[in-house]
Amino acid sequence: MRAIAILLSVLVLSPIAGANYETGDGDWREFEVDMSGWIDGPELEGSPMDEPRAGDAVLVIEVEYKPSHLGASVQGEIVIELFEEWAPETTTNMIKNVEADIYNGIFFHRVIDDFVAQAGDPTCKTVAVYPATSAQCGSGGTGENLDMEHHEKLSHVDGAIGMARGQDPDSADSQWYIAETEAHQLDPENREDEGYVTFGIVRNGMSHVRAIATVPTSDDPTGEEIVVNPASSAGRPIWEVHISNVEMIGVIPGDADSEVVETQSFFSTTAGKVTISMVIIGVCIASYVIFVGSREEEPDAILLGPED
Repeated sequence: MRAIAILLSVLVLSPIAGANYETGDGDWREFEVDMSGWIDGPELEGSPMDEPRAGDAVLVIEVEYKPSHLGASVQGEIVIELFEEWAPETTTNMIKNVEADIYNGIFFHRVIDDFVAQAGDPTCKTVAVYPATSAQCGSGGTGENLDMEHHEKLSHVDGAIGMARGQDPDSADSQWYIAETEAHQLDPENREDEGYVTFGIVRNGMSHVRAIATVPTSDDPTGEEIVVNPASSAGRPIWEVHISNVEMIGVIPGDADSEVVETQSFFSTTAGKVTISMVIIGVCIASYVIFVGSREEEPDAILLGPED
């Protein structure tokens, strides 16, 4: 894993005034989502988070991004299940923010390959031409902080969505991140600062999360991970990773079973075999490449928020 030594913190300096929150019990709760097309999920590891839970809220994030400098713009959807029973306060906060439309039109303001992609700051909107944006981008929120809400069944598995926070464990607001790979170094049992809260997981559209994780950024302008820019703005994508809409779409059906998990396991296993073949080919190619320089490994750390 790429070593991350950046402290990413969310210091809520500019709350959005007058956010018109709903109750979290909108008409969308009357609809059961169709899970038959969910074949683009995360890698599973036998976690309690693997299986969809009947009645849980489901949201969709509509994204648009350029995967590379010369690549065409890609549009896609990321479907996320919220574990309402295990993280009631955190999921309620997320649902209210979605219903208040504060995430519509913002962008992913920090992306770190092989770690997380972060968004959820309502001040991170393009002004005129990207990357021009608000001076508060990376430190904005609603002004309402959440108490730390851990549950033994929730962890930083591949595809988990978690809450950004500052130094204070009870400082999470509106910013969130999606784990592009497992990130158990952020779990409370593996840290001395109470760790970070997860409250949901990607059920479909994980390929978009992975593609977003490798877009060229200010740290890594080529998107090749080996380039480090000492004058970076801590993972700001060079091309806008736009969130056009975030919407609650329904709940997990009452007769939900392991069908989705079994389907995703099949695709994960198949993808794994292909990946092994690609690695072997890559090793052969790499024998012709001279790698210059090295970096001392440092433990991953994440306090999600404004650029240094």
